[in-house]
Amino acid sequence: MNITRTTYVLLCMPFIVVLFPVHLDTRKESEVAMVNNNEPPRRVEGKYAAIVVCWFLGNGCLFSWNSMLTIEDYYVYLFPKYHPSRVLTLVYQPFAVGTLAILAYKEDRINTRMRNLFGYTLFFISTLLVLVLDLATSGKGGLGTFIGICIISAAFGISDAHTQGGMVGDLSYMLPEFLQSFLAGAAASGALTSALRLITKAAFENSKNGLRKGAIMFFAISTFFEFICVLLYALVFPKLPIVKYYRSKAASEGSKTVSADLAAGGIQNPSGTLNEDDKQLERKGNRQLLWENIDYAIDLFLVYALTLSIFPGFLSEDTGTHSLGTWYALILIAMYNVCDLIGRYIPLLNILKLESRKLIATAVVSRLLFVPAFYFTAKFGTQGWMIMLTSFLGLSSGYLTVCVLTSAPKGYKGPEQNALGNLLVLFLLGGIFAGVTLDWLWLIVPSSNTLPWSKRMDDINIVYSTSESKFLVALLSWLPVSLTSTNVSLKDSIQVHVPFSIEGPLHDEG
Repeated sequence: MNITRTTYVLLCMPFIVVLFPVHLDTRKESEVAMVNNNEPPRRVEGKYAAIVVCWFLGNGCLFSWNSMLTIEDYYVYLFPKYHPSRVLTLVYQPFAVGTLAILAYKEDRINTRMRNLFGYTLFFISTLLVLVLDLATSGKGGLGTFIGICIISAAFGISDAHTQGGMVGDLSYMLPEFLQSFLAGAAASGALTSALRLITKAAFENSKNGLRKGAIMFFAISTFFEFICVLLYALVFPKLPIVKYYRSKAASEGSKTVSADLAAGGIQNPSGTLNEDDKQLERKGNRQLLWENIDYAIDLFLVYALTLSIFPGFLSEDTGTHSLGTWYALILIAMYNVCDLIGRYIPLLNILKLESRKLIATAVVSRLLFVPAFYFTAKFGTQGWMIMLTSFLGLSSGYLTVCVLTSAPKGYKGPEQNALGNLLVLFLLGGIFAGVTLDWLWLIVPSSNTLPWSKRMDDINIVYSTSESKFLVALLSWLPVSLTSTNVSLKDSIQVHVPFSIEGPLHDEG
């Protein structure tokens, strides 16, 4: 396929968005801050430097994982029998959710600096191992190689739990712009990897082993980028004046997790911390924080449960054949990632930011309409409609994520904001886990253009893999119908021919 001018514009969109002025407010670089209400204000420098560093750290939080998702076409080629686009995500999520659940429970006793450094370092090592594994096996598939990739995917999940939960909690007691920049960086990782994937596919499409060359280049870039993130967090971020200010403020409010970060910035714990009244330093427990923000937690869960039930598995496997050929799934994923990134910048315009809890909940519930919309578009729509629908999915996902995570911490003390950030990310990852599990349901939805569950069906013809055909036959046996004949022929795949008649209503009313 020739790269048109429009394609080049699409490739450049992530970079245009990233290079657009990082923030749309006009405040000066110096932020007027106060240690408490009884002291005069003092200037704290480094706001925009912190915003840029937060963007890179957010990018590094998901860059490696998005690289693995973006080269799904390579893994589908290597492991055609194992559904890698679904299995790798399903392996990733239990480790991410389980690890973060433990870290969120122990949050007030965990060294935040060591937690985040461990996460970024593990990302670096795991990404390097993907590269080493591919080179060691000479790009050959097989069960052993696939198991190795799954183990690395689990390591990505553990890394994500350390960095995403730790950074969101850490930034929740700082400026909202820092958290927004971190979340935008996380979305930018998807947009950048998609752009790089389109470029590498175009560059290597006609060369021998083009898919493998593109994948190797991908993970070489990812490895270098994760190493940069380790250096940024270890050496640059803790020494920024505005970061030191907010961490000192959190320590003065009773936070015990920032001591190592303050020491890295050359600051000891504020001397007045130990002399404060114990009641003043008490913070709300995790259970109380969760109960007070249960609507925000459910919002994040639903946003990502819905999104991941469609992206990337359904988009990469269940969209049929179109004129774009092998580019189709890549363009869908790229459009989702770019629009997700754009959506995370929209709340910078205060007039467009949702802060009402009821309006946020209404917007989240309304996204459930995406399920029938994608189903019918995949069956009857053209590729243009699918691209537009995918764009709206990404736009709404990014927008609502920023609205929830920047609104929830308001009104709490630093330690409480840190704990709440961890709890909200736990529900976010829980939603992702639920979404990738629900994603498997698309595999059992028949691809016939006639809706299958009408009251009178004389014939159903479905082609699935062996295991899926057995599952379908078992599923049909539970329906209140009489199977008059079942004809199963085994070849490369199984064709199930099931003519039957309905003897009663589809749903038992008694």
